[in-house]
Amino acid sequence: MTRTSTQNDHLPIYEDLVRECGDVVAEAQLAADHVQHQAAALLTGRETAQQAHRRDDNIRAAAGGHPGWRGSPS
Repeated sequence: MTRTSTQNDHLPIYEDLVRECGDVVAEAQLAADHVQHQAAALLTGRETAQQAHRRDDNIRAAAGGHPGWRGSPS
């Protein structure tokens, strides 16, 4: 029988890791959402490649060493 996870699950090991290292899974999801949005903007011509590169540099600088990073500064 396969057990499915619910939001009511108590996962103390995961909670400890989040407390110590930040919520890497949530940050990865935010980064993936940002990349998807950025790709859509580039493909539709709403943003030039130079603007996208500059935004990426800003995001990397904001994310560096900051576990509280929550996505694009825009």
